[in-house]
Amino acid sequence: MENVKSLNFSMLCDFYELTMGNGYLASGMKDRITYFDLFFRTVPDGGGFAIAAGLDQVIEYIKNLHFAPEDIDYLRGRDLFTEDFLSYLENFRFTGDIWAVPEGTPVFPREPILTVRAPAIQAQLLETYLLCTVNHQSLIATKASRICRAADGRAVLEFGSRRAQGSDAAILGARAAYIGGCAGTACTLSDQLFGVPAGGTMAHAWVQMFDTELDAFRAYCRTYPQNATLLVDTYNTLQSGIPNAIRAFDEILKPLGITKCGIRLDSGDLAWLSRKAREMLDDAGWTECSITCSNALDEYIIKDLIRQGACIDCFGVGERLITARSEPVFGGVYKLTAVEREDGSIQPKIKISENLEKITNPHFKKIYRFFANDTGKALADYLCVYDERVDDSKPLTIFDPDATWKEKTLTDFTAKEIMVPIFQGGELVYDRPTLPEIKAYCAEQLDTLWDEVRRFENPHHYYVDLSQRLWNIKNDLLRDRKR
Repeated sequence: MENVKSLNFSMLCDFYELTMGNGYLASGMKDRITYFDLFFRTVPDGGGFAIAAGLDQVIEYIKNLHFAPEDIDYLRGRDLFTEDFLSYLENFRFTGDIWAVPEGTPVFPREPILTVRAPAIQAQLLETYLLCTVNHQSLIATKASRICRAADGRAVLEFGSRRAQGSDAAILGARAAYIGGCAGTACTLSDQLFGVPAGGTMAHAWVQMFDTELDAFRAYCRTYPQNATLLVDTYNTLQSGIPNAIRAFDEILKPLGITKCGIRLDSGDLAWLSRKAREMLDDAGWTECSITCSNALDEYIIKDLIRQGACIDCFGVGERLITARSEPVFGGVYKLTAVEREDGSIQPKIKISENLEKITNPHFKKIYRFFANDTGKALADYLCVYDERVDDSKPLTIFDPDATWKEKTLTDFTAKEIMVPIFQGGELVYDRPTLPEIKAYCAEQLDTLWDEVRRFENPHHYYVDLSQRLWNIKNDLLRDRKR
């Protein structure tokens, strides 16, 4: 990441973060230690899990977080903030602690993806950017995972830059899609900045620029003989496109001894056309010629194409991936869960709502994930108070918090904490993995989930239970608030 230009996004915050910060200072709470959890409430597209992403951008943000003189001048011009608060911002530096699940981890509703422990003003100022980047990248990584799983081992390329909602969405969306399983992207800048493999061949304009389709294909094969993928549907796929591609391959590639090449279909009945294309290519001796298809694809269309016997080796997916068009909001939130008293003890805090799903899990917490020793599969997640320990040498009965009559007793399992320290005392303590390492970790972790949890329709409800101690704390707070 050292080659990526770091930007200061200190002013990318909701205005009330600043007004609250000013108020905390005026109220003598500047140094009050607080705990905030970043979590989400529902999985997009009715899925069984989400994929956490965006942590590396959070790290870059915090490392470079400061208020420049022009920021202070702007805030002073609003005539809302005290000089003491502006002076505080002039010397601002994050001094807190952060824990998070590593990028690529499958995560579930209402469990922390990231926890911040910091003085009140600092913790509050982080909210907007942390939500912005984690919500966006987790959304795209989750969608990419669904699409790549639908492709059943076939490569998926992210093609969505031109339909993304802004340049940042295109660049970071390609990064998140790679984490989620995509093989590469059409976004050159994502390759330059993050190493997401970028690739591409031609658009219809290339074919139209030449007097004939065959001339266009010949020219491309001459220019890129080792990477010749020809777009065959500019005019007529079966009558001219594929025959002209075969002729260009025969004339240009065959004398060079090159047998690997490709065609791309971007319109029409992709299942039928791909089957016909495969037949024509094989009959001509181009059995190693791959077939790529694009055109408003998503996980459901891809599954249908495969079910219909489509002969497709690679899918190019654009707008429905980069915008997560079917459900384009992740819905992560950032909520206060505890504060420290003057004696250093931790006082849990809870948010109560008439909407049950908006009631928060209080206290400074950690997450255990339980894995079956015989299969290696994830059995459940377990939220507990920060100083609790799970003894996985003994049977443990867990409950479904959404249906407390549902329980199961776990035996022969291993308990692993899934949140790791990222910042301690404002200093980065996390050994940041490379993007390929994150992608590989994501694939490895997906393999720990049962197929029933990974299915698209009516996925199995994965248990995320609270320890008895945390359950008691939560219910005590709920009872206290009723008085």
